[in-house]
Amino acid sequence: MSTRAGNALRIGTRGSTLALAQTGMFADDLADATGVTTEIVTITTDGDRSNEPLSRAGGTGLFTGALRDALEADECDVIVHSLKDLPTAPHERLVVAAIPAREDPRDALVARDGLTLDALPAGARVGTGSPRRMAQLRARRPDLEVVDIRGNVDTRIGKVTSGELDAVILAAAGLRRIGRADVVTEFLDADAWPTAPGQGALAVEVRRGDEDLVRALDHAETRAAVEAEREVLALLEAGCSAPVGARAVVDAGLLLLSASVYSLDGTTVLTSSHAAVWPDADAPRDIAGAVARELLAAGAADLTGERP
Repeated sequence: MSTRAGNALRIGTRGSTLALAQTGMFADDLADATGVTTEIVTITTDGDRSNEPLSRAGGTGLFTGALRDALEADECDVIVHSLKDLPTAPHERLVVAAIPAREDPRDALVARDGLTLDALPAGARVGTGSPRRMAQLRARRPDLEVVDIRGNVDTRIGKVTSGELDAVILAAAGLRRIGRADVVTEFLDADAWPTAPGQGALAVEVRRGDEDLVRALDHAETRAAVEAEREVLALLEAGCSAPVGARAVVDAGLLLLSASVYSLDGTTVLTSSHAAVWPDADAPRDIAGAVARELLAAGAADLTGERP
């Protein structure tokens, strides 16, 4: 594999601790797999500049637009996203050439005194910036106070250690990637508590025609699972911050997909599950179509169109 003009492959990423950690892991894995020399290029996105809650900031593209602009402007050769932040619509000039093996897709509770979600006392204050997590919290524990927060991982954890909040919910993958899994007091079961489509996975984008730069790290089972999850999101015409949870896995020659749509107040939950034979190139699209049709028939469009 050749790099740009024989120089290091320039990998664009956000500058957060988590983004740099996961991009560094990807760069190391790519170097091990291909022998390429890499250079990390830090790019500031709109999401990094804004302190507005994600539920009002318009999540689709908030963390990805500046990265894509830099790639198109040849300021880097490859960009690394958290897949759950990536808009579902295809890009005209860019392509996701690699989706590496997925990290833990679960949500994780970080609570005072080692408490679990069910053990939190009535009235406990739980922080999250995700409308989906807010809806799930209200559905499972309507007696809790849900607090809309922003900030990096350390800032959110600090709100618990300082006593400002009783707990926060974060992505387990992010905590693992920055070496902070020790603060988790409960990993929330992915079947009962489905997470954002694509959570725990990375998306590596390149300009069309440059797919061979990173294709060595594409993981077929992860790609099938996250493509099914994200196709549901696209068919529901719901954005990255919509109250939609999805879980897909490849098991014993089957691709299994379950998705749930929540009302923001947590009082309504719609769920659909289907399976398809895998490997089959059409399986992610077919299974997502079946799930989305069932959810839409049950009234999902009324829920995803809600605003906080």
